[in-house]
Amino acid sequence: MVAAGLDLPGVETGTAYGRPALRFRGKVLAAATAPSADSFVLQVAEAEKEMLLETDPDTFWQTDHYRGWPAVLVRYGTQAEERIATLLARTWWDRATLRQRQDYGDRP
Repeated sequence: MVAAGLDLPGVETGTAYGRPALRFRGKVLAAATAPSADSFVLQVAEAEKEMLLETDPDTFWQTDHYRGWPAVLVRYGTQAEERIATLLARTWWDRATLRQRQDYGDRP
């Protein structure tokens, strides 16, 4: 997912709580801060989060710590790579400036 994130304009590698992360405009898009080594944290819109948890629990999950927050835990190595890349692009788009959105196009 790092490659998919770095393909988005302005996304950089950085850290969150001392762990590797993808950052955009000073905010974390995704980070290796999950409570399990087989997962990472992905920022998502709350409305999408519930749908992800219900439709693909083998890929997306949460702990009590993440309930009520716009983030979901994502297991590495699932067959949902394209879906995860789209979610990452949506998170980027939601945080992009108007100019960046216009240059990029419609929300993925």
